[in-house]
Amino acid sequence: MAKVSISLDAELVVEVMVLAGIGSPQDAVEAVVRDYIARGHRTETRTGATDRNLREADVKPQDAQG
Repeated sequence: MAKVSISLDAELVVEVMVLAGIGSPQDAVEAVVRDYIARGHRTETRTGATDRNLREADVKPQDAQG
């Protein structure tokens, strides 16, 4: 797996470590990113059908009016 190196504010990382009870800065940041992704997937699951229906309505050609 490819790795990415970034700089973060130490106070943010420490706060995540304390809130999550995680001892490693690397693990704390990974936990936050994984949680964010999981939350996005849950949202897509809940709203996906609605979004798909809206997209399909936009794609279908409209009948000539009048």
